[in-house]
Amino acid sequence: MKNFEIHSGRAVVLARDDIDTDQIVPAEFCRRVVKSGYADALFANWRKEPGFVLGRPESQGASVLVAGRDFGIGSSREHAVWALKDGGFRVVVAAGFGDIFRRNALNNGLLPLDLPYAELGRLAGQVAAHPGLEVVVDLRDCTLRLGGKTWQFEVEERGRRMLLHGEDAIEAVLRQGDLISAHEARRPAWLPTVG
Repeated sequence: MKNFEIHSGRAVVLARDDIDTDQIVPAEFCRRVVKSGYADALFANWRKEPGFVLGRPESQGASVLVAGRDFGIGSSREHAVWALKDGGFRVVVAAGFGDIFRRNALNNGLLPLDLPYAELGRLAGQVAAHPGLEVVVDLRDCTLRLGGKTWQFEVEERGRRMLLHGEDAIEAVLRQGDLISAHEARRPAWLPTVG
């Protein structure tokens, strides 16, 4: 997985609250068992709506999605994260995330950036006022910058470390090889072993 230290990209505002994973990627696209090839599934039903923001030419190439309250709620489909990544997004900014979506995002290299709702509104206003201006997300110091404005954010440390190192959950565990070996060396011989 590609590491995430600083990301610069254009933002697009999807001004909707309570976006659940069924809306992010409809169920009929979840029959696939691979982690890529979901760009066509991203908000597939909403893309049929005339004027839907992600269907507009000026939204093409955006890599920061600014949404509303409670993003990624509902069912625990990891496909939602895969579709967002295949749609070109590296960061989703919202006022709250579904717990399972947040974990899936961090495990798959997508940053769920949580801002208070009032600050989210200010960011969305700045994005709307300055279309095309790049948003800079610095995971090293947990800041988001747009123009002259800076927002601080927090990310739980394990997920932040995984993103900074470009690791998924398995790679993060395997990085602890010395600790695993030391633990295994202390285990009683009568316990089962692996491999």
